[in-house]
Amino acid sequence: MPVVTVPDPALVVLVGPSGSGKSTWASARYRQSEIVSSDQLRSVVGSGESDLDASADAFALLDQIVAARLRRGLNTVVDTLGLDPERRRAHAQLARQAGMPTVAVLFGTDAAQCRRRNHDRARPVPATVLDSQLRRMPEAETQLAAEGWAVVRHADEAAVEPSHSAGARAAAASQRSQPAQLSFVLQISRFPWGDDPAGWLAAVAEAAAGVGLAGLALMDHLIQIPQVGRAWEPIPEPWVTLGMLAGLTAGLRLGTLVSPVTFRAPGILAKTVATLDVLSGGRAFCGLGAGWWEREHAAFGLPFPPAGQRLDQLETAIETMRALWRQGTRAYAGERVTLPETTFYPRPVAAIPIIVGGSGERRTLRIAARLGDGCNLPAALPVLDRKLAVLRSHCEDAGRDPGELAITVLDVPVLGTDRDQVAAQVERLRGRTSAAVFARQHHAGTAAEHIGRYRLLAQRGVSTVFISLPDLASPADVLRLAPVTAAFG
Repeated sequence: MPVVTVPDPALVVLVGPSGSGKSTWASARYRQSEIVSSDQLRSVVGSGESDLDASADAFALLDQIVAARLRRGLNTVVDTLGLDPERRRAHAQLARQAGMPTVAVLFGTDAAQCRRRNHDRARPVPATVLDSQLRRMPEAETQLAAEGWAVVRHADEAAVEPSHSAGARAAAASQRSQPAQLSFVLQISRFPWGDDPAGWLAAVAEAAAGVGLAGLALMDHLIQIPQVGRAWEPIPEPWVTLGMLAGLTAGLRLGTLVSPVTFRAPGILAKTVATLDVLSGGRAFCGLGAGWWEREHAAFGLPFPPAGQRLDQLETAIETMRALWRQGTRAYAGERVTLPETTFYPRPVAAIPIIVGGSGERRTLRIAARLGDGCNLPAALPVLDRKLAVLRSHCEDAGRDPGELAITVLDVPVLGTDRDQVAAQVERLRGRTSAAVFARQHHAGTAAEHIGRYRLLAQRGVSTVFISLPDLASPADVLRLAPVTAAFG
């Protein structure tokens, strides 16, 4: 039986007679706070779910709750009979004003089954009332199509899927049957290490290796950035920290995502990265970008030239590092760089990948296409598709096979074990951002949903996902990635 995807968030109206299984269906797929039930509201404003005298007040409250949730872009499942076209149209208008999909799920349960369930209730619906509900179902189906609802005609076929990860469910199924290859690197962007910085870092590294991550990456900032935390929270110098980690981890790749070229002279950075490569046995990589945050430059007395000059520095840095890392000690004269000698020891153990960070289409992606070993792009699929098209065009202009350039993405996912935990994480992390917007920005979902989304990335040619957990507090948080790495192992 084909699966019909119900987007999340959406306005979902359940349409079916008493005893058709609407409440059971909803509770198996949604959190209780997402379900607005007329029966439950009769218990709130009346003496119980069967207190029909409280129906007017219950439905007035239901309409108010539905309207409030839709204004906030929140998933809203209306658990009533769903047979009132006027109420349906009013709810649908509110949802469309909020830019939310409208879905009607039909419960064409066998009439005899409905009657049996109704009979078993403590206070059954009168038989004549139930018969009337059953007779109205064909008419309701016709009305729903005319009202513009996306109609799910068989409730058992419906599966809820986050709108921000459309296609993830089918992709996850494909990953189980025909696994794609994808590696994952933990980007550590926040450091709640308490009184034991080295111990915390070592434990996180051990957890990362234990769940099958391919490496560790650190941000390269002088002040903690506002997207991650507060200015007075710790943000260690990355290359010193990676040097410590090199002595603790046996197999993890180590590097930055990304180092601004404005922080260090290119030759000094080349020496730093090569030293890490030697100490780690050939596991170093270097993310490199033009820098973007003026505040940290001013605070540390560093020049912050205009963007064009910083991009010039990026090209110069890549050329300088490559010149120093090559074999021999002879002089070098290149496009932007002239060196009287390239005496550089110890040399890297292996070729060190330079991953260009940034997605400026006119210049940054052109630099990546010409000079990078890899290019780090946004993980959101529509944005990624656009950037990939531009990057491939730049590769063609440079006479380079796009397949030679590794594509990586930085992903900052909210990942929970179940729907309730995902919602709790969103609420805890969102700050002043609305829950619906924050969930969309961070692709909030369970491991299964993220597996499907990562499969979609792999299908676009992404080879590595840098994962930065926005709620990373302890090594235990890293363990939530185990199902994801296992799916691509």
